Amino acid sequence: MLTFNLQTPHEIQLIFSQRLKRLRLINEWTQAELAERAGITLASLKRFENTGKISLERLLLIALALGRLSELMPLFEEPEIMTLSDIKKLTKKRQRGKRKTRGDSFGGN
Repeated sequence: MLTFNLQTPHEIQLIFSQRLKRLRLINEWTQAELAERAGITLASLKRFENTGKISLERLLLIALALGRLSELMPLFEEPEIMTLSDIKKLTKKRQRGKRKTRGDSFGGN
């Protein structure tokens, strides 16, 4: 199924910044507290919350401080590599069992 992403990278940045801001507020942390916990400058955090602009390293530090770093790990996971024989096993058709003849029934009569 084809999916179409109608959001621009900038819109996604803003969504991320607002989500992380909500997480900060849920934790009842000020911007200064989160910046200190993340080891980034207050100016970087303010810029991120207002514009969505931040370096990847600082974004990861914020996610770590909020306890959400593990949620980013699946983002670029390598796809499972399957051999041709693995694919054939998945698509193998079921075969019918042998047809019983009269002599094959319970007592062999």
